Amino acid sequence: MPAPESHALTIDLWTFDIGAAADSPEAFAAACIDRAADSWTGGADLVLFPEYLWAGLGRFPDAAKREHPVRTAARLFWEDIWPALLERHYRHFSGKAAVLGTAPFFEPESRRLRNRSPILLSGGRAAFQDKICLTPWEKSFAGGESLKIHEFLGWRFAVLVCLDIEIPELAVQLREQAVDLLLVPSATESILGCERIARCASARAVELGCYVAVAHLTGGDPALDLIDENLGRTAFFAPSQAPFLETEREARGKIHRDGFHRTRVVADPAALAAMRADRVETNPARLRPTVSDRD
Repeated sequence: MPAPESHALTIDLWTFDIGAAADSPEAFAAACIDRAADSWTGGADLVLFPEYLWAGLGRFPDAAKREHPVRTAARLFWEDIWPALLERHYRHFSGKAAVLGTAPFFEPESRRLRNRSPILLSGGRAAFQDKICLTPWEKSFAGGESLKIHEFLGWRFAVLVCLDIEIPELAVQLREQAVDLLLVPSATESILGCERIARCASARAVELGCYVAVAHLTGGDPALDLIDENLGRTAFFAPSQAPFLETEREARGKIHRDGFHRTRVVADPAALAAMRADRVETNPARLRPTVSDRD
């Protein structure tokens, strides 16, 4: 659980329009980076962006390389944009954090593509989380191998990329991790996909006794065969326990088909601590089933 000195965590959740106008990789990157900087300057501790945000870099091919847009996006982000972003974060925002959606990542050794979430942490630290469970249309990608737990300002959090929040086996893995917050960058092309993410995110908040934040991709680009037209929202969920009674426990934003939309939420460590100290109220996050095997 959060350390006693932890303060309330202010989080900005952004939808991101992958089809937004940009005439260069740098201009496209600025659409994310400038919004993160605006959030940090405006008081946010942590910023969450959607899945496949950086796939939008695939619209800027190098004719000489004759590469697929997914490989273009991977090269531009990890070779050019990510190093510059790390430097800017360290110099100007080293006390802040962000989950910068996801970007295709090509592993030279295995020659596998990963759907990788780049994570900025305080003190200039960087981390990542690969998407573990892949959708049928992610056939060219390889799934990640493990869930990582990160720490920021006394908070323990994990990043579950889109479909990963829907997988019960991953939730079971997190039960013993004392996680305080789940961050879910997501990209969905239908109302049903968006709904599944929200319903499962809400369930994880109850089952694990933690906060869950969601940010969806919007828009589309006909030049990118990996990305369809996307719709989605921002959402924030808290446990359904007594310390949260007077707060909004299921905050689902309006569904958007395009544009950039920000929602600011606050995660309260005192409410989590009070919930975990309570030994009387029924709390599924504290219970362990006793089930005997039967032939």
